[in-house]
Amino acid sequence: MTAALKRKMLRHAARRLATTRAAAAAGRSSRALSTAEVPAEAATDSAFAEAWKKVAPNIEAPATPMSLMQPRPPTLAAIPSKLTVNFVLPYKSEIANKEVDMVIVPATTGQMGVLPGHVSTIAELKPGVLSVHEGNDITKYFVSSGFAFVHANSIADIVAVEAVPLDQIDPAAVQQGLAEFNAKLGSASTELEKAEAQIGVDVHSALNAALAG
Repeated sequence: MTAALKRKMLRHAARRLATTRAAAAAGRSSRALSTAEVPAEAATDSAFAEAWKKVAPNIEAPATPMSLMQPRPPTLAAIPSKLTVNFVLPYKSEIANKEVDMVIVPATTGQMGVLPGHVSTIAELKPGVLSVHEGNDITKYFVSSGFAFVHANSIADIVAVEAVPLDQIDPAAVQQGLAEFNAKLGSASTELEKAEAQIGVDVHSALNAALAG
């Protein structure tokens, strides 16, 4: 075999390999996108069930993750005039199925306003003010952390680790706590002490800013 023929064969092989890899990548991409399309109704893994019958026809097939999926909330044909809000803490439900005009949550990416018809979103919360707007009435809470789950059907589920109405916070206690944690941060000698003190400074600074308006 001549050197020229070898080079020609290598070029053809390289083209075939590149084509195969591109096709495989396209297949993986389409499969990844399809997994995001959650079925409107709970589905069963029929392929798994059929394969199970062939192996163990006398034993019922176990449940698979697909069979345990809950139906997704239906997407409404028209945007409602109100946003339904659920606001829960580990020890109680603060707001349950309440229709409001808007909520503003302290997301880690910045203040996020949620109105009826908002796109589906999961947002991590940082220490800050959560405000619930009902006409001219605005109720404000200080939240420490948590998550906001905004669904396509104009329902928002907000889960916080700790929350307190803003008007129940003592400004003097906040100032005292901020001074104490700043002192701890300055005298911390270990990484753990520094981390704990920094968390205290961040939370009390956010409280101070919330009270300042």
